[in-house]
Amino acid sequence: MKKLVVLTGAGISAESGIKTFRDHDGLWENHRVEDVATYDAWLNNPSLVLDFYNQRRIELGNVKPNKAHLDLAELEKDFDVHIITQNVDDLHERAGSSNILHLHGELCKVKGENNENEIINIGYTALKIGDKCSQGSQLRPDIVWFGEAVPKMEDAVQIIHKADIVAIIGTSMQVHPAAGLIHYAPADAQCFYIDPGAKSISGVRNLTIIAEKATIGVAKMKEILMAK
Repeated sequence: MKKLVVLTGAGISAESGIKTFRDHDGLWENHRVEDVATYDAWLNNPSLVLDFYNQRRIELGNVKPNKAHLDLAELEKDFDVHIITQNVDDLHERAGSSNILHLHGELCKVKGENNENEIINIGYTALKIGDKCSQGSQLRPDIVWFGEAVPKMEDAVQIIHKADIVAIIGTSMQVHPAAGLIHYAPADAQCFYIDPGAKSISGVRNLTIIAEKATIGVAKMKEILMAK
């Protein structure tokens, strides 16, 4: 069974109704990155940071996986599928995908500010000042904020290094270090880039560009893969 490694970004979840940071009405227009998505923001105004992520958690509880998420889960019948996502939502899990690595953390999970080994799933509920882990440390979102290290990057590199097929879906390939993952794929891997703004990627051979939204593009990729 061939190994299909899928790199997903905000575009795949946008069709479920989750705003993306790069859209004209995206969340970053209403909140400066420095105010809600950095460790300094957490130190300066933890209440604002918690409110921002509480609102996103509520939003997430009211949306559903779309056809692109479901098609990727269905591909597990014929491929060894591994998903590496920049997204913090749980739509891949809810669609039924089995192997998911979240590079930037998970919205439904929290961890102790000084106790990162204790990860707690709070679902779509709110996190408040005073909510603490078992060791008495204030709980914070289990999110990799700007300026923080991406602890699962090495795991992602190891996964894509063994890929037979790589699919990049719903990302502008501008967020680093995630954007550089494609260059760790084997030189002979079959590659797909699915995004309305998709274009050629320097140094990547065997690339099929599908300049479509995720729901349409994943279906087209699925047809190509199943035809082989």
